[in-house]
Amino acid sequence: MELDLSPKLAKKVYGDNGGSYHAWCPSELPMLREGNIGAAKLALEKNGFALPRYSDSSKVAYVLQGAGVAGIVLPESEEKVIAIKKGDAIALPFGVITWWYNKEDTDLVVLFMGDTSKGHKAGQFTDFFLTGSNGIFTGLTTEFVKRAWDVDDETAKALVGNQTGKGIVKLDANVKMPEPKPEHRQGLALNCEEAPLDTDIKNAGNVVVLNTKNLPLVGEVGLGADLVRLEGNAMCSPGFSCDSALQVTYIVRGSGRLQVVGVDGKRVLETIVKAGNLLIVPRFFVVSKIADPDGLSWFSIITTPNPVFTHLAGSIGAWKALSPEVLQAAFNVPAETEKVFRSKRTNDAIFFPPPQ
Repeated sequence: MELDLSPKLAKKVYGDNGGSYHAWCPSELPMLREGNIGAAKLALEKNGFALPRYSDSSKVAYVLQGAGVAGIVLPESEEKVIAIKKGDAIALPFGVITWWYNKEDTDLVVLFMGDTSKGHKAGQFTDFFLTGSNGIFTGLTTEFVKRAWDVDDETAKALVGNQTGKGIVKLDANVKMPEPKPEHRQGLALNCEEAPLDTDIKNAGNVVVLNTKNLPLVGEVGLGADLVRLEGNAMCSPGFSCDSALQVTYIVRGSGRLQVVGVDGKRVLETIVKAGNLLIVPRFFVVSKIADPDGLSWFSIITTPNPVFTHLAGSIGAWKALSPEVLQAAFNVPAETEKVFRSKRTNDAIFFPPPQ
């Protein structure tokens, strides 16, 4: 049976007062299970607090909207409290404990994408909460809590039962949370909207690539990532991941047309993508996008920390490396046609401006 590759929207899992948590389901997007990839979104209202938790999967977090504060505790390390804002990418390895807080009027929305190959469920994140109605304290008897933390009955009962919220709660406006420290961001987060561009084509598009050079922690996570911004009516060259990596793409802004070509030259997907869509391109399949007039931006994770792509068009396209005789024979065309083909796209790499 052929896999459904069509893009999907996330569905609400839990949350009410203070915010909500949404996830993509493997039953609706089968490539999540096939690729052992999880994807979810956290949305926090003003004074919303996502309770401390750890996950069974390594992830990359990307701030889609707003600004807030994140607490991050790496294994056997002190808590890092960092200010986060739209465009920030944060690498979250196995075993990391996190909490998230929004004190601003604008909702804070954070995207999570990661590897579930070592998780409890293929294609889904499983979070373990430290507190709350579904936290680990509720599963321990009072006796175990008293002995483990050396507290009396009253304190143990308070630790187990006082926090009745599940996953996300809304704090009183007068509750004081830790202040972020600028030095804590070092090595933990990178703002993709402010980082140096890896490729920038005038009137076409640009890309920022996250890898072990600009965010070393992605090496521990085992994932690479990129933020691509296409100008209105511009095109992203057809290409594929040539190191067997999967590419998981979330549409951040705008809309556009997308085509994917698979085995035996078969077009396996032709669709319109819009903000909020998530899609996964299978290994070695060729994908290309054309932005609508308002442009198209997407954030992707790639299942290797230092991804390598082969582009089939443009000045760095694979066709340029093949000899003229090979191209003539392969396409079964005369030399004149091969020369026309080779003479095009000599200046533009990866992204192409709209036709004049």
